[in-house]
Amino acid sequence: MNSNLYALLGLGVAVSFVMALKGLSAPKTARRGNLIGAFGATVATIIVFFDPTSVEHHNTLLILAAILFGLLVGVPAARKIQMTQMPQLVALFNGVGGGAAALVAIVEYLNLGDSASIGEVIATVFTVLVGSVSFSGSIITFLKLQELMTTRPVVFPGGRFIIAGTLAGSLATSGWVIASGGTTPLLVLAGLSLLFGVLFVLPVGGADVPIVISLLNAFTGLTVAASGYVLQSTLLIVAGTLVGASGTILTRKMAEAMGRSLFGTLFGAFTAKPQAATQAGEARPVKSGSPEDVAILLNYASRVVIVPGFGLAVAQAQHTVRELADLLAAKGVEVAYGIHPVAGRMPGHMNVLLAEANVPYEQLVEMEEINPTFPQTDVVLIVGANDVVNPAAKTTPGCPIYGMPILDVAGAGNVIFLKRSMRPGFAGIENDLLYDAKTTLLFGDAKDSLTKVVSALKGL
Repeated sequence: MNSNLYALLGLGVAVSFVMALKGLSAPKTARRGNLIGAFGATVATIIVFFDPTSVEHHNTLLILAAILFGLLVGVPAARKIQMTQMPQLVALFNGVGGGAAALVAIVEYLNLGDSASIGEVIATVFTVLVGSVSFSGSIITFLKLQELMTTRPVVFPGGRFIIAGTLAGSLATSGWVIASGGTTPLLVLAGLSLLFGVLFVLPVGGADVPIVISLLNAFTGLTVAASGYVLQSTLLIVAGTLVGASGTILTRKMAEAMGRSLFGTLFGAFTAKPQAATQAGEARPVKSGSPEDVAILLNYASRVVIVPGFGLAVAQAQHTVRELADLLAAKGVEVAYGIHPVAGRMPGHMNVLLAEANVPYEQLVEMEEINPTFPQTDVVLIVGANDVVNPAAKTTPGCPIYGMPILDVAGAGNVIFLKRSMRPGFAGIENDLLYDAKTTLLFGDAKDSLTKVVSALKGL
């Protein structure tokens, strides 16, 4: 391939990545942005085989076999994955990216040998360190999201000192590699970095895991950019830098949405005060209702706000909630959806879920805009959300979500919770709003409950 044509295609790929990020910044253009990014990545993968600066390509059959294996695993996984498991898939894919960058950097370092420049060695060390942290940390986030391990923060005596010591050991080993080189210190660095990645994520509570996923995604982007320097690949540098920058911005915004610093999100478990346990046998009364009761409240409302959460995704009730909203709108009721920035298990989780049901984008209202309207709202219908409406975020210092901005649904005239049980949300803390006099609980599967409410509403 002509070098000018190769460079031009590379520039086109870089532009497509920028356009993809721009498209992903808004729900209306997210699908198009995703397709543009996928097209750019496909072109980038193909043109590598025609790189005019490469004398010859080694192990082409192995590379093609690896690509085929990735297609056979990735395509079915992406098509069959449930919306509730999408964050876990993102965590795994992100971890694989970081681990792959670290492995490639190690192999390239061994190939370069004594001919490696000091810049290439530093880039290799950075890639191995951060890529290994991203890999092992992403595995822990997957285990937490999949509830294969506790979602609560995992702390142990002297934990902060062990984490600091592991980080110091990783940095010292990095200096060892740069100063003396050799395979052994590089492998020691990889091992210490893998351990640090595990220790880094263990103290993070379930409600904060999406922030860590975003941060680790930024880490992976930086490792890809660094490996691009080692491999002298401009495309990898551009793609990795874009991922690293966008991931960093998203992480900062999510930490702000949680109402605390990134450091407090990651290590707040070591300084949190223990919570007083509920007295054994203590029973607090709640007001439960029937689908007919809920239908009557909705039928005579002027304004209804629907607050979606992870339970909506679990029940796959997005189409039913859209049907309910359309029915209310036909009766002259003003309907909006209150979207919390960290509702669900990852940023934009609820937006994607509702877009799947063709909910009009105009009805999706962000937290800052919807909160002032709750005093003028007759009914708030909470479908599977808990932590993002929990008043403990404002009233209980030391709890896992304290300081997180919430949807102020308590200001509405009536609050309806659709819940399977009285089990706490992902953060593992009780929600006092459930016991408020204005709150009505409708127990059962969200999709089944909403179907019954729709049927009752049609009869009014």
